[in-house]
Amino acid sequence: MPDWGEFAPFIKASFIQETTLANSAQARKRARQADKRHSRNQAQRSEMRTHIKRVVKQIAAGDKEGAAAAYKTAIPVIDNAVSKGLIHKNKAARHKSRMNVQIKAM
Repeated sequence: MPDWGEFAPFIKASFIQETTLANSAQARKRARQADKRHSRNQAQRSEMRTHIKRVVKQIAAGDKEGAAAAYKTAIPVIDNAVSKGLIHKNKAARHKSRMNVQIKAM
């Protein structure tokens, strides 16, 4: 990507993203859709990871009630990621199981 220098604030973000190798209108549209999908998936995946980290942090601190509360809020977020196809259902089950075992062992 070229260095836009001092003109960067004035250039539309869509122009920067539109500089793909797509040659047809259909390919440009697919590239735009992929861009939107990528950013949406990235945000949802980040949210899921944040919730998991909150549970892990509470477990490391030794706060059983806090960990249980964080676990309770993390479960729907993880399940939502599965239903949207961000992660595999077995990966979600593995995360939930391991966190639950650690909370119960406290």
